[in-house]
Amino acid sequence: MAKLLASVRMGAMPGAPTAVHAAIDRLLSRLDAEHRDEFADRVDRWWPDVESGVTALYGQTHDIETLCVDLISRAARAFADRDPELHRLDRIRMLTPDWLQQPGMVGYACYTERFADDLQGVATHLDYLGELGVSYVHLMPLLRPREGDSDGGYAVADYRSVRPDLGTTEDLRNLARQMRAHGMSLVMDLVLNHVAREHVWAEKARAGEKEYRDYFYIYPDRTKPDEYEATLPEVFPDFAPGNFTWDEDVEGWVWTTFNEWQWDVNWSNPAVLGEYADIILFLANLGVEVMRLDAIAFTWKRVGTNCQNQPEVHDLTQVLHALSRMAAPAVAFKAEAIVGPRDLIQYLGTGTHVGKVSDLAYHNSLMVQAWSMLAVSDTQLTRQALRALPSTPSTGTWITYVRCHDDIGWAIDDRDAEAVGLNGFLHRRFLADWYAGDVAESWGRGMVFQFNEETGDKRTSGTAASLAGLEAARNDDEIQHALARVFLIHALAYGWGGIPVIWSGDELGTLNDPIWAAEPGHAEDNRWAHRPRLDWQAAERRGDLRTREGKIFQGLAHLAKVRASLPQLHASAESRIYGEHIDRGLLATLRNHPSGPMLCIYNVTEDWRPFPGMEFEPIGFTNPVNALGNNHPVAIGEDGYIWLSPFAAWWVVDQPVG
Repeated sequence: MAKLLASVRMGAMPGAPTAVHAAIDRLLSRLDAEHRDEFADRVDRWWPDVESGVTALYGQTHDIETLCVDLISRAARAFADRDPELHRLDRIRMLTPDWLQQPGMVGYACYTERFADDLQGVATHLDYLGELGVSYVHLMPLLRPREGDSDGGYAVADYRSVRPDLGTTEDLRNLARQMRAHGMSLVMDLVLNHVAREHVWAEKARAGEKEYRDYFYIYPDRTKPDEYEATLPEVFPDFAPGNFTWDEDVEGWVWTTFNEWQWDVNWSNPAVLGEYADIILFLANLGVEVMRLDAIAFTWKRVGTNCQNQPEVHDLTQVLHALSRMAAPAVAFKAEAIVGPRDLIQYLGTGTHVGKVSDLAYHNSLMVQAWSMLAVSDTQLTRQALRALPSTPSTGTWITYVRCHDDIGWAIDDRDAEAVGLNGFLHRRFLADWYAGDVAESWGRGMVFQFNEETGDKRTSGTAASLAGLEAARNDDEIQHALARVFLIHALAYGWGGIPVIWSGDELGTLNDPIWAAEPGHAEDNRWAHRPRLDWQAAERRGDLRTREGKIFQGLAHLAKVRASLPQLHASAESRIYGEHIDRGLLATLRNHPSGPMLCIYNVTEDWRPFPGMEFEPIGFTNPVNALGNNHPVAIGEDGYIWLSPFAAWWVVDQPVG
């Protein structure tokens, strides 16, 4: 359609209904003509995504025009309230739509209080993050949660206020402003699947207000819950069995996927969509640049399924994405979808949703496969699993990582395991036992998390250093091997493409917290072992290469520096597994980019391993160098091979001659 403002004045309304134009023109009347035209252009661009998404979600039950008028009006109000500095950032981001895909992007994730006490404390340590090459800072849940156990902050009681012990919303706004001055983007969690039982919506539901009862799934008896339970898995079988909780105040069974005090919200009610649109735009106007859409895979429910990865998940994300593009195009979405490998790609957009849903998604499969191949000193399964993943859309970007705040669920696909002669169940069990230190020769020192005796599922907690062998090391050789594993696995994350994210403390080789259970509310959740408070005395040693902290910190800083210099690591280029018949102890990945090829080779064993030199010419190398080795020339031996030392990581690129 033509420009929105011109359409309103001329009476020409192709594309959007008259009611939409009239409502927006009224809401933006206080803005100057330039800003009104700017918003009009954005509505022109993203109106179809709102309309088609809303139609797919609610077309059978609600009036689409009314819903769309309401949603676009919310975006208009947020646009009108947006700070001039953020409007400028919007324009910059629209000129650089690939900003998240740039090789210079490196992330860091932490709990605010465990990193620097509060939001003002985080601001004093931005230079520290800058030394690591960080440009993307994910602060774990800091919105006000329920009192007591809050699932690490994921039981949100108020989306519009900050935890009082961390600061205020103004502190958050100021921190975002300081981050922008340091070239860093603020990333925050937005919990989409549930709210705390103490949230105002739940309080009003318990008070008997039907409007708010309809924000949740509440049933008078077990008939419907039992119908759902027949196909629902248990997320936390140890301390939250089942998926429904009887609540006396509402006199009904409430859907509670994660904990009895986390009430699942009912996205089939369009009022919930409107509420979350307002929340997203409120956070965007505080300066949040990336929204981590927590538990997004669980948001849509359907009888007879596991109520994960339903098609409507992507429709509702599309609508929220389009509204944010209208009001605050500097904002990006990151899908927290820790799902099976073949479901994962949907969160970056497939089919009609390409380029319209999340901009980022966690590459959970890469993380799982990295730890798997280190445990078995063999890359066959990893090659099979990563080859089996479908191609990503050019606009989508992976979050690659070694560890995160959560446990490791050993998402080994049975089909991939069978293809290389393994039993998927037994391999998953082996990995959990290996990294718990329950296998005789294991160097891993993690802990079993949420062992489900019925399914045999075991998950794993632990810091990167403890899982990689640093906690178990008893002599210099074992220490060096552990340090090499830490560097190797991070090199894979940094060299895959996308945005590598460091979990707080891993940059210093922090071990499992021995007193993790001592803090109130933590005793039943051993994931707190890999969430220790950052040791700032240890951080003082980060420049001393004689120390563990210095070796790991400087190693990660080196990865970031080299990464930023390589156009081949722009995320629009795709990594693919290279080499059918190379040594099974080596993983090779190839990236083809207009600037030239990039071959990454990783030795996952304690032995020297050969890579055939004959492979370089067909790839297109003329003067290959190892970028991670200060551009040292790659020399092919008299036997026709290059030999990689134990746990070596090479990034091979062409160096122009002359």
